[in-house]
Amino acid sequence: MTGTTKVRRVGAAKPPTRASKLLQNRWAGIAGLLIALLAPFVNASGYALSVMTSAAIFVMLAAGLNIVVGYCGLLDLGYVAFFAVGAYTSGVLSTRLDLPLLVTVPAVIVVTVIAGIIIGAPTLRLRSDYLAIVTLGFGEIIRITANNLDVTGGPSGIYGIPHLTDSPVVFYYVTVVIVSLAVLGAARLGRSRLGRAWRFVREDEDAAEAMGVHTYRVKLAAYIAGAVWGGLAGVLFAAQLSAISPTSFTFLQSALVLMAVVLGGMGSIPGVVIGAVVISILPEILRDLADYRFFIFGVLLIAVMILRPQGLWPSRSKEVS
Repeated sequence: MTGTTKVRRVGAAKPPTRASKLLQNRWAGIAGLLIALLAPFVNASGYALSVMTSAAIFVMLAAGLNIVVGYCGLLDLGYVAFFAVGAYTSGVLSTRLDLPLLVTVPAVIVVTVIAGIIIGAPTLRLRSDYLAIVTLGFGEIIRITANNLDVTGGPSGIYGIPHLTDSPVVFYYVTVVIVSLAVLGAARLGRSRLGRAWRFVREDEDAAEAMGVHTYRVKLAAYIAGAVWGGLAGVLFAAQLSAISPTSFTFLQSALVLMAVVLGGMGSIPGVVIGAVVISILPEILRDLADYRFFIFGVLLIAVMILRPQGLWPSRSKEVS
């Protein structure tokens, strides 16, 4: 075998085609950002801005869950718990102490980190289905707790949360900028040394531990990072609606975020963004079909999963030997 011969590692992805190289180009991300920035010039109605803002917040949720599920391979069915923790922390502090929402952000980060440790520390020694069931239980515990506490407003929730800005257009652009930074941060984490450790744990946890990776700490770091992303998305959610209640943080929300990650391509940041946009906007596009829209929505999702089982934009391995 000559010195110039390259041997592809067994199990690695096939060499990228010209089309995939184009899609993986950094300009694809810039193009997506430009589309988001130019969208209000196409339709700036209140309804359109509300849908686009909700889609942007959903993208941030999906990027956070992708750290846990896509990078580290931890099946989390209760991710909405961190979304709720962030929203309620900012809502309680802003309404009870008359604080601007921006001032509550450091407290939200601290509380979500603590929540990630409390929930993740005893559960991350479990694997696969057991971990999924326990995280689902914690998600319901957070919702039920918020439903029964006076400080969170009980079933009525919290109202009168201050907006970040009175202009829906300005708030949309602020949300797009924050979400873009969050997505970029998630992508950088995935390419870091810690991100490589997450992928090793995802592929084979026992082999990773044998090679010296402290798998428990690595998994806990992924869980905490995902918690912070979810908590910050909760702040944006509270700012958008100015009111939150336990009904906003049901298991269905966790399932939809997980669906966005799987649909787009686990571990792929561009895929997760596309999956989140599809999941959040497609039901609104089909709204004119009334009761049939969710049926058609489900059929389309099944068709995509059959035709593209790896996701709309799957993650590709770059390792060669």
